[in-house]
Amino acid sequence: MKIEHFALNVKDPIAMAAWYVAHMGLNIVRKQDGGTNTHFLGDDSGDVMLEIYNNPPDQVPDYANMNPLLVHLAFVCDNPEEKRAELEAVGASFAEEVRIQDGSRLVMMRDPWGLSIQLCKRGKKMLRCQQ
Repeated sequence: MKIEHFALNVKDPIAMAAWYVAHMGLNIVRKQDGGTNTHFLGDDSGDVMLEIYNNPPDQVPDYANMNPLLVHLAFVCDNPEEKRAELEAVGASFAEEVRIQDGSRLVMMRDPWGLSIQLCKRGKKMLRCQQ
């Protein structure tokens, strides 16, 4: 089995999709205009997708008030300090930074809608496709 996508119910999938395309390097693989405004966002490997949508009958989680370790999107990042500054300039906010003994650096941020983002510079690469 292979994971195809992870899905999140969000308040504004249209604006959120545009932000992730413009600032996180994702691309729109498929979208549905109207209704739930579902967007499938893919990474540059073509192997991982995030589905964001708004399903009004269901509760949109209060991402902004969740501990970042409860749910977050983790991105491979060669320069977390530089990316942090870029993201803060476009509405993201810093939450915390963790350094692990193996040399990993994890910068936790929140996107403009409060969803946690983790910028990962691993001491030892974890993904086969990671450069």
